[in-house]
Amino acid sequence: MTEREAKKELMRRALEISPTVHVGKDGLKDSVFEEVSAQLKKNRLIKIKVLANAEDDTAAVAEEIAARTKGVVVDVRGSVVVMTDARTWRSLSEKKF
Repeated sequence: MTEREAKKELMRRALEISPTVHVGKDGLKDSVFEEVSAQLKKNRLIKIKVLANAEDDTAAVAEEIAARTKGVVVDVRGSVVVMTDARTWRSLSEKKF
């Protein structure tokens, strides 16, 4: 499976879930990174909602969270970020049929 196909598969799975982490005006604190790490470990695929009153734009927030939690940004659309853990991304993108 190519990275493009892996991204498509994860986006298909993400349709069924709703955002579980919200980033607001307080920005990115350690508690946000801890929560994202815990949810990635538990669920492997999560959505993060960046609220309108957040100081940074969505793409910057996504990259910083990915760097600090060792997650992979699957997609950023509007104010929603879809993330997965590195193990799931690696296994899907290297999968051969």
